[in-house]
Amino acid sequence: VQLQASGGGLVQAGGSLRLSCAASGRTLSNYYMGWFRQAPGKERESVALISWSGSSTYYADSVKGRFTVSRDNAKNTVYLQMNSLKPEDTAVYYCVADRRTITHDSTPDYWGQGTLVTVSS
Repeated sequence: VQLQASGGGLVQAGGSLRLSCAASGRTLSNYYMGWFRQAPGKERESVALISWSGSSTYYADSVKGRFTVSRDNAKNTVYLQMNSLKPEDTAVYYCVADRRTITHDSTPDYWGQGTLVTVSS
């Protein structure tokens, strides 16, 4: 499956962004999906994950209550709505997919190219 992320950009602290991830090549409903991020000088971390049907989600503690992951299998697209953004959210965000369950410490099989989110203070 090929993943194409978009929606990153520069935003002020407290602002919002919506990332989108369009999947092609396979039926999205067969894949567990999610978003990881990597900030400069830091390790990669999982941000939000969503199960095949969307019935189960996971959020990193640092984004709970601010970020929402969702999916539209009919459109083969996954979204990450990011509200109340903080400077520490600055990172390259990667859309990921795997036929198996993705956990916060797993390494998904498929990765998009990444989209940069920069939050200014």
